[in-house]
Amino acid sequence: MEKTFSIIKPNAVLDNNIGNIIGRFEKEGLRIAAAKLTTLSKEKAEGFYIEHKERPFFGELVSFMTSGPVLLMVLEGENAVDKNREIMGATNPADAAEGTIRKLYAKSVGENAAHGSDSQASAEREINYFFEPSDVMDRF
Repeated sequence: MEKTFSIIKPNAVLDNNIGNIIGRFEKEGLRIAAAKLTTLSKEKAEGFYIEHKERPFFGELVSFMTSGPVLLMVLEGENAVDKNREIMGATNPADAAEGTIRKLYAKSVGENAAHGSDSQASAEREINYFFEPSDVMDRF
């Protein structure tokens, strides 16, 4: 089973879309192996998005991601990384396919409702950034 990392972002949490989004993941065959509802500190958000530090939107991104609770999740299933990205849709909700999470729940490119790892290497790094190994359930 492949694992991936996902965040339900503050706007989607605030708009009460956690259940809708989790339901969509589960309907598509992904299972939750770990989850926690938290509010990110500025330091934690900056560390997570460190690769964007030199980009002009970095401050706005950190501010948004610390503006309210987020749901951090480890999802697992066959081809979990690719499946999660397909379910989320394009980063820009205007370009996202109908029925995708970002088409349904995003407010803008910046407030696009969800994050998902873009590769297996990123998934491993992101999971380890937020979760201890004992937090993640192993299926058997």
